[in-house]
Amino acid sequence: MKLTSVLVVGLLLLTAGTWLNSSYIFLKAGLAQYLISDSWARSYVGEALRPWPWADTWPIARIRFNKDDLYVLSGAHGSALAFGPGHVDGTASPGTQGTSIVAGHRDTHFQRLEQLKPGDPIELQAIGKNWLTYVVDSTRVVDTRIEPGFRLSATDTRLILVTCYPFDAIDLGGPLRYVVEADLSVNPGEKNRDFEERVGGSPTLHVANNDTSG
Repeated sequence: MKLTSVLVVGLLLLTAGTWLNSSYIFLKAGLAQYLISDSWARSYVGEALRPWPWADTWPIARIRFNKDDLYVLSGAHGSALAFGPGHVDGTASPGTQGTSIVAGHRDTHFQRLEQLKPGDPIELQAIGKNWLTYVVDSTRVVDTRIEPGFRLSATDTRLILVTCYPFDAIDLGGPLRYVVEADLSVNPGEKNRDFEERVGGSPTLHVANNDTSG
């Protein structure tokens, strides 16, 4: 039996288990990222992107910051976030012009998000594209009871990473979000054709913070 098939069986057992504690959650998250990396590699030769047969998501980008190297999944719904950070629907696709939002769980894939500081680089690669570098310009805590959504620009090229806050909270969910915002780093006079296609619609849009729980 191929290693990938063995890992798929292992992921199925971990996913189906109702006895999961924090150790198993970390194991499931790590195992899923391995399978997703295999799916990512196959995406370059035109094979199916789904990392396992019952997956309702697939990798659309790769992101690196600090010591983390993660695959971003399509959609930020609960079933996707269990296996990796997810792209929030309604925002710009990762690596294109506009503002892209990626959400992740604070106790697994985005557990080191708090370590990012203004000036730090975030690298991102969309499928079939070159690596891009974003530079963190701000970090903040948002109370969704006061600020229920993000107002986004469709003309700037920005990346927003979001997770639940505080990082050491025992209870899941809650109204607070930790937000990291970054701008694309472009040398003066440089023009990247990857950003010539603008995001359609009005210059600004709103995304509810309920869609970015982590």
